[in-house]
Amino acid sequence: MTTSQPNTQSSLHQKDQAWSGRFNEPVAELVKRYTASVDFDKRLAVFDIEGSIAHATMLGAQGIISAQDVTEIKRGLGEILAEIEAGQFEWLLDLEDVHLNIERRLTEKIGDAGKRLHTGRSRNDQVATDVRLWLRNVVDGTITGIRALQTSLLDLAEQHAATIMPGFTHLQVAQPVTFGHHLMAYFEMLNRDAERFADARKRINRLPLGAAALAGTSYPINRELVAELLGFDSVCQNSLDAVSDRDFAIEFNAAAALLMMHLSRFSEELILWMSPRFGFIDIADRFCTGSSIMPQKKNPDVPELVRGKTGRVYGHLIGLLTLMKGQPLAYNKDNQEDKEPLFDVADTLLVTLQIYADMLRGITVKADNMRQAALEGFATATDLADYLVKKGMPFRDAHEVVAHAVKAGVRSGRDLAEFSLAELKAFSDTISDDVFDVLTLEGSVASRNHTGGTAPEQVRRAIAQARVQLGR
Repeated sequence: MTTSQPNTQSSLHQKDQAWSGRFNEPVAELVKRYTASVDFDKRLAVFDIEGSIAHATMLGAQGIISAQDVTEIKRGLGEILAEIEAGQFEWLLDLEDVHLNIERRLTEKIGDAGKRLHTGRSRNDQVATDVRLWLRNVVDGTITGIRALQTSLLDLAEQHAATIMPGFTHLQVAQPVTFGHHLMAYFEMLNRDAERFADARKRINRLPLGAAALAGTSYPINRELVAELLGFDSVCQNSLDAVSDRDFAIEFNAAAALLMMHLSRFSEELILWMSPRFGFIDIADRFCTGSSIMPQKKNPDVPELVRGKTGRVYGHLIGLLTLMKGQPLAYNKDNQEDKEPLFDVADTLLVTLQIYADMLRGITVKADNMRQAALEGFATATDLADYLVKKGMPFRDAHEVVAHAVKAGVRSGRDLAEFSLAELKAFSDTISDDVFDVLTLEGSVASRNHTGGTAPEQVRRAIAQARVQLGR
């Protein structure tokens, strides 16, 4: 019987791969390209280095590696970070991912000390830590972006706290509101979005490092020290869970989907309002484009793209849920597929918030058109019904009376405020000359003078409270 000898050429081909000793032939080129993640996960490099420095510091503090090794590792990683930031770092596909690329360069720089850095950890807990560090940073940027957008909303709402427009249900004129009040509805939605991201951050900010491949490590590590060094609130309590779940990423994507849904709704309104059929607003030219064939066109491309990109974010959420739904514990290669959608969601979200805040500062409001539109749909009909109720008529009877008055208005092409007192009294003797106080648009909005109402006084109060909340 002959003993199989190692394939020396294969070993040489695999010498840079951390796991190559087990294998007798090199990875096929197609498989190498298919399984590598360095093209996209290299954006985690700064966080990978941050986590490695904390890990090395802990290894030194626990006496697992020497103080000299720690010093060399920190120096080498600092130099690598400088190379990356200067665009001078060579990323190699053969090394699969961001972790092995940095480790290879570190070993080139400092020798055996670089090889000791990976003591007590695995790429499984390392990547989970990197993603959490990166995502924590993205969440902070997202909340900052939401607050900037809310500030733009407040500025526009303050200018138009008393500007009357039609409020709609079923996209039909319902009751008059102020434009400032309408804008403040989106402020409240964004408030809840910011709360969701802040709450998700609590679950993101738990340290997986120390879970190693799946079962923990036999080295006397101090995970709490690493958590403290990296600013984590706590450590993941189960090693299997720490390396294998991505629910924190899915939760971020879910919060992102809700935020984009709110911005998509707002975008739909901006698109409608800019149409000549509404003519409520104009969006500054720098946020619009023209047509290659129709010279008169001015297209609201930014809100249209926000509306379109919302579907993209939804798709990534479903993709991540599907990615995780069939995975047994613990880590599986499937999880490499979490990064590209997550990166895309973050990129989409951050730039959308930035451009939206800028776009709102470039909106011109056509107040006269808004007011005229509010006069065209019998927007004060409910006010007339409420007037009759306050005079003692049951609401259902008042509703019937006003419905007949509206029917007469439709036939004559006139708003209720254009009727004479005699014409109105024909529908109910209860009506007297004070009715015209409630039939005006200004009277209607002013009467909603309670918390959450559309009265200009309440809108200004809500804006003032919001500025205190934001510190702006």
